Amino acid sequence: MFFIVSKILSYLFTPVYWGLALLIVGLFVKNKTLAKRLFISAALVIYLFSNHYLVDVCLRWWEYPVQNMAVETKPYDVGIVLGGGIITYNKEDQRLIFRGSADRGLQALELYKQGKIKKILITAGPGSLIYDDVLESNYYRDFLVRIGVPASDIIVDSVANNTRQNAVNSKTILDKTNPGGRFLLITSAIHMRRSLGCFKKVGLPVTPYAVDRLSTLPFKNFEYRFIPDLDALKYWNYLIHEWIGYIIYRITGYI
Repeated sequence: MFFIVSKILSYLFTPVYWGLALLIVGLFVKNKTLAKRLFISAALVIYLFSNHYLVDVCLRWWEYPVQNMAVETKPYDVGIVLGGGIITYNKEDQRLIFRGSADRGLQALELYKQGKIKKILITAGPGSLIYDDVLESNYYRDFLVRIGVPASDIIVDSVANNTRQNAVNSKTILDKTNPGGRFLLITSAIHMRRSLGCFKKVGLPVTPYAVDRLSTLPFKNFEYRFIPDLDALKYWNYLIHEWIGYIIYRITGYI
């Protein structure tokens, strides 16, 4: 139930839907003055939320700082990779497809190859209300094995559907396989604050390793500050999703 409610709220708080709602209502109201105001409001909502400069300001405030692993000398026992858009399988083409959060999986792979982490734990269930048979963790494990990572160095949790379950399941697994070990938490910079809160709550000490940073250095050119950018709408969707998730997790005591 919690999973379904969080998904619905994410849709309701998506800025592009606000703009569309205002446009649709404006088309059906009979009062011309009100309709005009609704159209103008829709245009302003879409313009403001498609401004890359504004979303960048918020991203730089929210995203967790990115660290450099080069200074680490002692390897971590396990790198915990949180799924959510890393990889999927296209049945028509019969091939794996890397998705928007692939940086989590690729950064973990590089850390493993560098000897910074000894094993990789991928925790990811379907994470979807519709495609409940798509197990991301299994696809990622299969990919790692095909490129030469020993299956014995890969730990899989294929039932976690949210960040809370990622933390609970990871603790259950690691308490058995690596009690008292050193663990590196690998997830997107925008997702790290909620993730750290969940892992702290369940009592699993981890070191954060933020990846997939969306924010950029502030540019001074006209295009960056004033021209609408579709990527900005997408980033607002990610950001609002995280804010909602963080608030809900606070209320429910997950963090």
